[in-house]
Order: sequence, then structure tokens, then C-alpha cells
Amino acid sequence: MPSNNKSSARAVLDSWTRALTLTARIEENPQRLLADVIQELADKSGEATALISGETCFSFQSIIQKVNRYSRWALEQGIRKGDVVCLLMHNQADYIAIWLGTTRVGAVVALINDQLVGEALAHCIEIVTPRHMIVSATLYQVAIDAQRLVGSQFKLWVHGGSAVGYPRIDFEVERYSGECLAATERRSIGLSDRALWIYTSGTTGLPKAASVSHRRVLTWSFWFAGIMDVQPTDRMYNCLPLHHSTGGVVAVGSLLVSGGSVVVREKFSAHEFWDDVLRWNCTLFQYIGELCRYLVNTLPVPAEKHHRIRLCCGNGLRADIWTQFQERFKIPQILEFYAATEGSFSLFNLEGKPGAIGRVPGFLSHRFPAEIVSFDFEHEVPIRDADGFCIRCGANEVGEAIGRLNENSESMAGRFEGYSNSEETEKKILHSVFVEGDAWFRTGDLMHKDEKNFFYFVDRIGDTFRWKGENVSTRQVAEVLCGYPGVTEAIVYGVTIPGTEGRAGMAALAVERSFDLIRFRTFINDRLPAFACPIFLRLQAKLEMTATFKQKKYHLQRDGYDPSRVTDPLYVDDASHAGYILLDQSGFDRIQRGETPF
Repeated sequence: MPSNNKSSARAVLDSWTRALTLTARIEENPQRLLADVIQELADKSGEATALISGETCFSFQSIIQKVNRYSRWALEQGIRKGDVVCLLMHNQADYIAIWLGTTRVGAVVALINDQLVGEALAHCIEIVTPRHMIVSATLYQVAIDAQRLVGSQFKLWVHGGSAVGYPRIDFEVERYSGECLAATERRSIGLSDRALWIYTSGTTGLPKAASVSHRRVLTWSFWFAGIMDVQPTDRMYNCLPLHHSTGGVVAVGSLLVSGGSVVVREKFSAHEFWDDVLRWNCTLFQYIGELCRYLVNTLPVPAEKHHRIRLCCGNGLRADIWTQFQERFKIPQILEFYAATEGSFSLFNLEGKPGAIGRVPGFLSHRFPAEIVSFDFEHEVPIRDADGFCIRCGANEVGEAIGRLNENSESMAGRFEGYSNSEETEKKILHSVFVEGDAWFRTGDLMHKDEKNFFYFVDRIGDTFRWKGENVSTRQVAEVLCGYPGVTEAIVYGVTIPGTEGRAGMAALAVERSFDLIRFRTFINDRLPAFACPIFLRLQAKLEMTATFKQKKYHLQRDGYDPSRVTDPLYVDDASHAGYILLDQSGFDRIQRGETPF
């Protein structure tokens, strides 16, 4: 265990105690929402800085005024309790104000990935049947193209620029008062009501919309505020997407409920990261593993030695990057955690153990029960014993992580709020796991646990892998690839690259002679977000199938992109050539040395 004070047994216990104390108070007022907490802080210390976006600093008073204006906009639009508003915007202050304001009066806001295009975007819109959609001006054409593919009707609003024929919402809301909402303007909205749809790909298929209640929003905010011991003097640097639960709720909510402030950057820049942190006097930042790796690979800059960061919080930081990252940038505490947007439990590595995603302390094991069960990798289901019950894994044995459900709990512990699709919801629940009639949430994640009960992430189950901090659905990508003329079959899978987090996309393609590699790249780039486009290609005349007509993905993953193992033509997407180039042994060796061309 590291020797610094934050990693002491007493500091760990204090963190758990603060989190438990703060979240226990949530139920005292079941009508108090996150926007109400911010209103209270605005009334108390309104001129204190709450949010910094671009070059603009917003006080608690100015942010709550924005929130109130969007509440009144929603009311005038006749938005009723449960009506959906889709939000497709880049990171900025109004992103937060929009969902806080509209959910406060009953709307449910769907936070859509701003990198999605075409059918994937249309799918995310369709499954929540919105009445309104708000888009950044730079994305309005993407939204219009998707709208043509959607059966349901909704009104489109543009933010931050003009688009002929569409109202500009950031101008429209200025008509409304920013004063505190009157009692007659409030709706009967409580903790149990749905606030957000946040999309998660799960393990198969297209993205699923996970239900997030106001209780979950407040629990995340206060829990992380307690775990990180957030003070009004703290400032969080947040360059993660606001459409994710981590970047959009945890990083923002945990600071605001504590009277602290958040710096929201539109997107991550490794070269400007430390200058930003120093310029805005940040004491915290939110990470994903890839962000830390990028920073480690940059050349040293003066700002990295003069910051005031006391803690960074996130997930996906590999053990081999952890120590190097912490020592080079002099980070006093790294708080790695594990959680899923819709999950029933979370894990926190408060001890600073490199590579571990956390553990549940003994005194909380009854409240946050999590287990790892033996897993059938061929059929992708937990193994049952002769009595029909699941089998707990032993120390260092890999299996699927599950969390016990307790829908009667007043807290978030043991709750699974489901998806927009009831069938998808049921697929995530295991019944009669250890005793007849119990129910457990399937994480879809493979893990193992050491002798001290620290959990370690191994991989995702099934048709999803993680790259650039995003979950990539192999089925979704394969469907796009097969839409290109000359591609008859496609198998998509993730492969490991030395020095990178997650798995990079690779596709084995059965192609005809007419297949055009140059036009193929343009085709997929127009239809897939950048993180989902395959980096490696393996071209074949025909793909092998099993006796039950399943694709032989295992052998392809085993061979990877190694020319010494593969006789088929291999290609890599080379940024310097803006296209796929033939991958030979020397190119493979360079990648193994960390000289990635992408």
C-alpha cells in the first residue's frame, strides 16, 4: 500500500463514511432534485464559480438562471412528465443547463453520443421516441439525415448557430425569466422518476438506452463527492464527453453539490491538458485509461510539474501505466473505480493498488453484494452446478461479475432501473443464482478477484470491446461493413496493441474482386464514429464457419494482425497516408514497439 496519508486505513474509512453519510440524506426529501441543490447553493453563495466553459466563467447564480430558463422553455412547449428530449451536442455549459432544467419539470433527456451518424444515430433516437431534439449547429445536418430514417415525429432545435427552417433554442430561451421557479411552475417530480436515458452498448447489438432516475443522479453526485472529499475550494478538470455518465453526471454533479467548480473542455487534448489544469487552478480531474496513456506518451512540459492536482478519479488505468503516470506527474492519489450506468453495484480502489478496480470492504459487503461466477465461454452464460445454481469463482479465477438486486431498497444499492426495451432488461437479470428466487444483475464483464478481495477487470463478454474509452459493438460495425459493395461477409473483433488501453478494431472481410479499398474507407468513415472504424483489415475470399454456422472469431482473434501467423493480406489504417496500407512484418514490428501509425 502506498505510504501517503490518503491511502492510510483511516483515510479509506473516512471516505466510505462520508459517502454513506451524504447519500443517506438524499431520502430525507424525495422531491429534492439536483437542480434544487444547485438552486440552494446559488441562494447561499451565488457569485461563487460553478462552471468554466471555453473562456467563460459561470457563477452558481448564472448557471441556475440558465437552468430556470430551460425549465420555462420546456413548460411553454407543453412537455409533460415522461416526454423525451434528445440532446445531441458538444461539451459546453448549456449542455448541463438543458438537461438539468428540462428534467426538473418532468422531461426525460436522452444524452446521445455526438459522434454517431446515420442508422446508429437514428436507432438511438427511435428507441426513446422523443418529442423534441436539441442539436449543436455543427451537427444539425447529421441530425436531419438521421431524422429521415426515424418513423416517429419530433421537433428539431438548433443551438449555437443558425440553420434555415429550424429555431435557435439558445436565442429562444432568453425570452424567459431566470428567477427561481414558482410553486405553480413546478411539477410533481421525485427521486423515483426517470431523469435521463444514457446509452450503453452492453455486450451485443446496437446501443441500449439505460434508465437513470433522479435518485441515481443524486446518488452518483453525493457518493463521489464523499469519496473524493470534495470541498468548495476544489475544481474539477473534465474533458470527458458529457453524454457519458462519468463525464456528464459524476464529474459535474459531485463538484456542484459540494459548492466546487468544474472546467468543461469540449474535447481532450494531450498537448494542452496540463496548461489547462494549471491555468484554471484545478485540484481534481476525471480520467479514462486512454487519457492517462496519451499523457504519459507526451513530451514533458513545465506545467506538468507545477499543478495543484490532489486526486484524479476514473476507470481503465492499467497497472503498467499507473505507476509511471503517478510518478511522472506527481499525482498524490489515484481513485480507480468500476461502475456501469445501469449497474447495481460499484467498486472503489481507495487503497491505490495499481491495476485493481476496487473492492467492497467487509463492513459493506451485505449492502453491496458483488460476486464473480464461473463462466461458460463457449455459450457465454454462467455455469450452473448439479442443483442448478451458479458457482462462485475462487481466488484469481476468471468469471462474470454479478451484483445482487434488491428492488425494495430505498437507496441505489441493489437497484437496476433497466432499459427502454423490456426484453433487453430481462436479459441482464440472472434468477435463482445461489438460492431459489434470488436475482442478480449481469455486468457482462469478466473479472477475477485476488486473495485480498481486490477485483480486476479482464474483458467484456460477447460482441463488444472497448476502444478510445468507448464500447464498440462488433455486430453494428459488421452490418455497416457488409453494406459496402464487394463485401460479402464481415467478422469484427478487438485486438490488443502494446501500450494501448482496451482493444483496437479489426475486421476479417470476405471480398469480391470488385472490392475497392480506397472507397471502402470513405464509406465506413461516413457511417461510423471514428472509434468504431476498424484499424486492421484481413481480406479473405471466404470466412470460416462452425458446424452450427457461427463465425470462427476465436481463431481470428488469436492470429490478430501478425503477418507471421496470417497468410491473408493484412492492412492497417495509416494516418500519414489517410488510408489503409499493406501491413508487413516490419510494420508489425514497429507497432509492437509502440510506433503506431494511427
